[in-house]
Amino acid sequence: MTEKKDEKSELIRQVGLLTVIPILLAVGPLVGMLIGNLLDGWLGTEPYLMWVFIVLGFVAAGQETYKLIKKVSKD
Repeated sequence: MTEKKDEKSELIRQVGLLTVIPILLAVGPLVGMLIGNLLDGWLGTEPYLMWVFIVLGFVAAGQETYKLIKKVSKD
């Protein structure tokens, strides 16, 4: 009985971790865009820093997604 309960709780944990992936992939570039826009307005470099920070947001989101998938598959 406890073995079945452990499997169910582990499955719920993995599903919970994997549902974070779309959020990560959306939030990273959005935060990058906001930071880039703020810096562009402050430094007058529109739109270059926005694009740089969007790309950095995608890279950061990709790295976090990779770490999360690696963690879930290890467990």
